[in-house]
Amino acid sequence: MAITRRDFGTLAAAAAGSASMLWTPARANLLRDSRATGRSSNMEYRTATAWLQDLRARKISALELTDQAIARIEALDGKLNAMAVRDFERARVAASQADAALARGEMRPLLGLPMTVKESFNIAGLPTTWGIPGTQNIKVQQDAVAVSRLKAAGAVILGKTNVAMLLADWQSTNPVYGTTNNPWDVARTPGGSSGGSAAALAAGYVPLELGSDLAGSLRVPAHFCGVYAHKPTLDLIPDRGQSPPGAPVFSVSSRFDLPVIGPMARSAEDLMLALDVLAGPDDDMATAYKLQLPAPRHAALKDFRVLVIDSHPQLPIDAAVRDAIAALASKLEQTGCKIGHTSPLLPDLSLIGSIYLRKLMAFVGSTMPQPEYDQAKARAAAILPSASDLQSLSALSLVSSYRDWMQADFVRVGLAHQWRNFFREWDILLCPVMPTPAFKHDHSPMERRVVSVDGKPVAYADQFLWPGIATLCGLPATAFPAGLSKEGLPVGVQVIGPYLEDRTPIAFAALVEQAFGGFVAPPPL
Repeated sequence: MAITRRDFGTLAAAAAGSASMLWTPARANLLRDSRATGRSSNMEYRTATAWLQDLRARKISALELTDQAIARIEALDGKLNAMAVRDFERARVAASQADAALARGEMRPLLGLPMTVKESFNIAGLPTTWGIPGTQNIKVQQDAVAVSRLKAAGAVILGKTNVAMLLADWQSTNPVYGTTNNPWDVARTPGGSSGGSAAALAAGYVPLELGSDLAGSLRVPAHFCGVYAHKPTLDLIPDRGQSPPGAPVFSVSSRFDLPVIGPMARSAEDLMLALDVLAGPDDDMATAYKLQLPAPRHAALKDFRVLVIDSHPQLPIDAAVRDAIAALASKLEQTGCKIGHTSPLLPDLSLIGSIYLRKLMAFVGSTMPQPEYDQAKARAAAILPSASDLQSLSALSLVSSYRDWMQADFVRVGLAHQWRNFFREWDILLCPVMPTPAFKHDHSPMERRVVSVDGKPVAYADQFLWPGIATLCGLPATAFPAGLSKEGLPVGVQVIGPYLEDRTPIAFAALVEQAFGGFVAPPPL
């Protein structure tokens, strides 16, 4: 049923009136202060689960919660630029509808909860640009499958968060919406390509987000901003509707066996909540398949078998990351958790890195405009085919053949078998997300960029090696905060779990959160 502006006003007034009887003066004062100044009352940092409990108990209305989120965005986003597209009027209508549904006693998983989604997802009536200039007016007429599932679960979508240009950077900047800043230090990146999503969570805009991941685009922003993210098992959540602007949206999305979409939050419990809403086969597949994810392997930290690694043969790791991992491993060991640092079952990390790079760059090459592809072929022709350094391998893979792709895929299948053997002895692999905490903005050409690891320059592009460990074989991985560096920046870790056992790494992250703490709010902006 369509709702007019008059209907919207009536619903809004009714919802605000009914909820005001339950909204305590103390809470109202905190909310007014937050709206006026942008300062945190700590209410903005409550979890999605906690807010949903209040909504169901009628302690707050969906409209009030939505207005609180909007007020915080309006107060802070001038400094952060996390929100690419605002859809506040429709959000208020949806919140009022949610309040009416709650009053009727409806029980849906996310009913009345405000959230945002990454700009790359289609939402009917809003632009999807991927940061590409000139695409803002392409009409989007259908929600992405994941967005449809969130709305069906009762979520109130406030709009879209900013991304890297073409979703292809660990910084979130593009010519359409500009640069997103990290709430911990606005001179630094929040990560990419789901950087706006992580910044929105860390700044207390919303408690839940939807992002995507190919080379760490969920996990890197979570690590840089001190929040949680889950990269699901490949194909667990349909990605239909996360499409470049103007691209056709098919009934079943075309398969590229690396990228996934997944949730981001400020707690592991909320990741599990969102996973239950989002996961499951899409469209034609759903006529024959039904999802039944296994339960977590364990319910206590002392029962987990955890292999911890903090070094990579191809990429140095900064002391800030090593120290955080060492401290966490020590605390885990004190709980009775079985901790190991080496295993003959761990697949060769260098081989994983080279195969992942070959497959990733072959895909990138397949989408390049012909003039750029011709230039890439000329550059590759000057490189010896036997070259094995990462820069040469990247250049050669850009113009690789289908035979090259399949040869790499044969190796990938072998690595997947090795992972199956690994997870018979170990429950999870705990390792870095990136070699450093969040670095300062650098929008120079990517091939010229470097990051400083313990004071030494490292090629910017080489950072893919840690995220690629889980991505290559489609394994689930949960990123969560492990502490702060000496500079006061968040340091995250990722736990990689067995194929299709997504609940195991999320449950582990939840147990760590309960035992040692989790999300910490950044200093006031």
